[in-house]
This record gives sequence, structure tokens and C-alpha cells, in this order.
Amino acid sequence: MTTILFNPDVTDEERRARLYSGQVLVYDASPASLALVEHARDLIAEAFGPIDPQTAQHHMPVEEFAALLAELKPKFIHHPTSKERIRELLGYHGCDLDRTYFDVPRLRTSTSDDYLSAGISYAFHPHRDTWYSAPFSQLNWWIPIYPVVPENVMAFHPQYWSNPVRNGSRRYNYYEWNRASRQTAAQHIKTDTRDQPKPEEPVQLEPHVRVVPEVGGVMLFSGNQLHSTVPNTSGRTRFSIDFRTVNIDDVVSRTEAPNVDSECTGTSLRDFLRASDLERISEDVALGYEGVTAGG
Repeated sequence: MTTILFNPDVTDEERRARLYSGQVLVYDASPASLALVEHARDLIAEAFGPIDPQTAQHHMPVEEFAALLAELKPKFIHHPTSKERIRELLGYHGCDLDRTYFDVPRLRTSTSDDYLSAGISYAFHPHRDTWYSAPFSQLNWWIPIYPVVPENVMAFHPQYWSNPVRNGSRRYNYYEWNRASRQTAAQHIKTDTRDQPKPEEPVQLEPHVRVVPEVGGVMLFSGNQLHSTVPNTSGRTRFSIDFRTVNIDDVVSRTEAPNVDSECTGTSLRDFLRASDLERISEDVALGYEGVTAGG
């Protein structure tokens, strides 16, 4: 079963080892995380104007809401302040900025009562990020922008940490997804017809674990954790930030979580930027991750 640890007093190396073994770590809000949240709130307020973004879904046609997110989310991703705030947050948490690489931070939304659960605000089925060509040393950072409740967070399914789930990752190639599917997200309003890796057998959703961090609280977990979007019944849209990190020494040495069921091809490693100077991972390292299969 997954252990949840709050504010563990450990080094970054010890933290990574705990995450690779299936633990989930939660940290209180800090000046660095709150600065990132404030930056996100500024962009959200600019986009929504006088409307409360958490309840805007009750006052806007879903097509208009989706179009707004289609402009807001890339703006957050590519804003230079977003990367700077991530660098500050990693430094605050003791990461070596010369050895730690991060992908661009993403602004996520989960609307209530199936208002918008496809495309730009996709409600994720049970999945591992490693089904989507993520390296097994990937660590996920998740931060709520506004208060969250158990009815609008995510669920972990810890019984599957060491147990395989038959899934569609064998059909997933990261480069083909980026070429043909990623850019069409905003076009999917009612349903999402893109072929994404999903369980191909029944998944036991109970027992599950839900963590409810405070605003600006930081939750870290392995990209190999099986997790899903909780059906949002809170009446409010959940806004959160997530990004991923890898430590280059772990990438090279294959110090990582176990691969029990992923068969995808391609790799997302070229998306990661070195925290100190935003340089990308070298091509020779990325080439070694082109086709990782379960048990390999």
C-alpha cells in the first residue's frame, strides 16, 4: 500500500528513493510555491475577468469555456515567469539545479458534474504517466491554485504499484501523439475520441487514496503511480498546477520505479529543461529511452 508522508525531513536523494518505492510526499505551502500560485491566479483573473473562475462553468456556454482555456493554458505554459517560479520552487526544496530537469508547468482544470471532461479539461481514467512514454525516474509535482476538497482532487490506486494492469500503451508512440493528437485537445468538448493508453481490464478502484493539500501545498509522486481524476461533484472547477522532474544522474543510471506493464515507444525526455539554464537533455541520453518495455 502507498504511504503518505507529510513534510519529510530528507535530502533530495532520499526523497527520490522514497518516491521510486511508491511513497507519496506532501509539503506545506511555501513562499516559493505561493509565488507560483499567485502567478497562475494573475493569468486566470486576466482571462476570466470579473467572473469567479471556480464557478464560471455555471455562467458560460461550455464551448466558450473551452475556448478560453485553449488560450489560457498555453499562455501559462510558455510564460517565462512560469519557468522562473518552477526554478525557485525546486531550489527551495533542495533540488540540485544543475542535475534536475523539469518539463513545462501545466495549468489543469477539472470541472464539476461533467460540464467539460474531454479535450482541454480531460478527466483522466486510471493511468500511469509511464504509459505515455514518461521515463520511470519521472516525479510528478502537483499544486492546487484554489482550495480543493476530496470531491475534486485525484485518487491513487496503490494496490497496483507492483501489480500490472493490461493496458493500451503498446499502441502509444509519443512522437505520433504530439504530431496528430495533442494539438486537437480543444476540439473535444463532449467526448474525447483520441486513442490514449487506458486499462483493458477491470480496475479495482477501491481501496483508493485521496490527498487534499492546502493552497500552494506540494504533492509529489512517481509517474508510475496508477492514479485517476476523481469525478468532480464539488460544484466548483478545480484549478491546479503540475509539472514533472527528473534527476539526470538517475536517468543515466536507470535509478527509477519498476516497470510492470508499460509497452509504449518514444520518450518525453527531450521535453525536460535543466533548471539552472533551461538546456535540454542531451540527445545521446534520450536515444537510450526510445523503446522501453515491461520487464526490460
